[in-house]
Amino acid sequence: MDTAKSLILPGGYCESLTHYKRWLTREVSIGDVPMGGHQPIRIQSMTTVDTMDTMGSVEQTIRMVEAGCEYVRITAPSIKEAQNLAEIKKELRRRGCHVPLVADIHFTPNAAEVAARIVEKVRINPGNYADKKKFDQLTYTDTEYQAELERIYAKFAPLVKICKEYGTAMRIGTNHGSLSDRIMSHYGDTPEGMVESAMEFMRICEDLNYYNLVISMKSSNPQVMVQAYRLLVEKMVAEGMNYPLHLGVTEAGDGEDGRIKSAVGIGTLLEDGLGDTVRVSLTEEPELEAPVARALVKRYVSRAAHAPVASEAAEPSVKDGRREVAEVNAFIGGAMVPRVVADLSAKRLVDPAVLNEIGYIYDPLLDKFHMGEQSVDFVFLGSNLPSFQMPGNLKQVYDYPTWQLLKNKANAHPLYSLEQYIHADERDAHLNLVSLKKDDLYGNLFADLPVDETLVFVLTTNAAHGMADQRQFFYQLKEWGLDMPVIVKRSYDPKDFNGPLGDIMSDEEPISKMQLYAATDMGALLIDGMGNGIWIDSPAIPTDKLVSASFAILQATRSRISKTEYISCPSCGRTLFDLQETTQMIRSRTSHLKGLKIAIMGCIVNGPGEMADADYGYVGAGPGKVTLYRSKEVVKRNVPSADALNELIEIIRQDGNWIDA
Repeated sequence: MDTAKSLILPGGYCESLTHYKRWLTREVSIGDVPMGGHQPIRIQSMTTVDTMDTMGSVEQTIRMVEAGCEYVRITAPSIKEAQNLAEIKKELRRRGCHVPLVADIHFTPNAAEVAARIVEKVRINPGNYADKKKFDQLTYTDTEYQAELERIYAKFAPLVKICKEYGTAMRIGTNHGSLSDRIMSHYGDTPEGMVESAMEFMRICEDLNYYNLVISMKSSNPQVMVQAYRLLVEKMVAEGMNYPLHLGVTEAGDGEDGRIKSAVGIGTLLEDGLGDTVRVSLTEEPELEAPVARALVKRYVSRAAHAPVASEAAEPSVKDGRREVAEVNAFIGGAMVPRVVADLSAKRLVDPAVLNEIGYIYDPLLDKFHMGEQSVDFVFLGSNLPSFQMPGNLKQVYDYPTWQLLKNKANAHPLYSLEQYIHADERDAHLNLVSLKKDDLYGNLFADLPVDETLVFVLTTNAAHGMADQRQFFYQLKEWGLDMPVIVKRSYDPKDFNGPLGDIMSDEEPISKMQLYAATDMGALLIDGMGNGIWIDSPAIPTDKLVSASFAILQATRSRISKTEYISCPSCGRTLFDLQETTQMIRSRTSHLKGLKIAIMGCIVNGPGEMADADYGYVGAGPGKVTLYRSKEVVKRNVPSADALNELIEIIRQDGNWIDA
């Protein structure tokens, strides 16, 4: 086997955290579109129509290819669907569409063996291909465990041999929620279990001299997803493997939440130099997924050319651990949730309703503000003085000269440059924000910095390789033992959003790109415990959109929960109801239930397994029927669709988790 000597640090998952370099995987043939090695990061998606609808599948596939898909996946839940892949492929080729097709397999080895003779790639889930998932707690002796592995070998080997014979590639795709009872009993519901589930199948393939593999570690929780992929790379390197990685956050949802959750997981790994193909899973039409994936991937096309980030700190270990942070003014740092900053310095602060867009809703009859769960914590006003009374719990930040004029007004705090702070005649007794760039740490001025318990850094970077700058900043602070909180600020110029991705995305392109870029740039830090606040700034984007994205990023990284979370699958040919319509219906009745996670799944494949992280589940059980879950426990089976949402709400109410909107 060619391991390509991939230069991974011993015990680590990437060569450098401060100098982008893509991990060199082995190249895998998938029809005429190879993946891995020095090939571009490929884009793919999955059809949502019934696989037996040949013309519908063909038309949708062509739309997906026109939107940028380089591979198209189609579900094959039984032999008849697997056989119909031949008809779909024949019609596509007749129309001049040669996109490689991927058969998606769950539970049915016989369908996989049929499909592997037809399409260019098959995806199998090791949690349900030859193993069992009945939520049983099992105990295995070493001998019994080995016997199970031998049984799996015998059941899986025929597919491997067919793939070898036909030149068919295979994705071994572990999903967090569909780990088998055997793996769960041995490893628990962990990234380690996800990785070992795939490694067992990978070792069988290698034992049979089959190497045309792609691997994935998907979860609806971006934290779990990132941990699993990183651990997978470590394990592969330890065993001399370097298979291409398929990146995706499964059941990400729709709209802003779906895009941001996807970008947090996928973008973090792309920043690590990991990933050879991307699928963004949205509860939307599949042709809307490819432009989002393209926007994420495009940032890394020329990233390798950036200069190494200069630093006095040693190259950090990938396992250095989270930074300990002091608490300032009983408000930021320490165990506090990350704070959100908004910029109103360019607004006319005459009408108090201007604060509506940062989450403070003004009631003119009562002459008071109402806060919500997504009300910002800091507002930067620059030199802009409001002509109305600001809310008492909103911390106002002014530039230093303006703050001096306020004579220490309550709840007003200064933002200094480094030079201003060092030479300041007076400082706030409670909280002082100092704007820094990474390079400021190495100048003579920083050596004179007076460090006290009121200090908060605002890390600002606009660099194309900003993640390297950001990470190095945090590593340097840790090496020097500086524990003040850090607010991460990223400013996006309107030109950052230029370059059309096609008509499908053009109307919302700047907002969508902001969501993706900020989720990567902020999320990749928050996932690793770096950052005590975020500040997204762009003159091209309305303030309310910047604020909404900020809270969505914190939610996606599980850093700060401010709303209901929906784990909804992107639909496929197995789906038993209209997922988009159903998701919006459920959202309309439950979106006020802060902190609850509700899974909306189209079929049993994406049912109790895939929604392992959810509090409640709404799962298609048959035409017009829904089964309701509390976590992984079935509460009511085969509820008529017309009654299912009311029944779900009643279960939430009985559990004491319901509040009126």
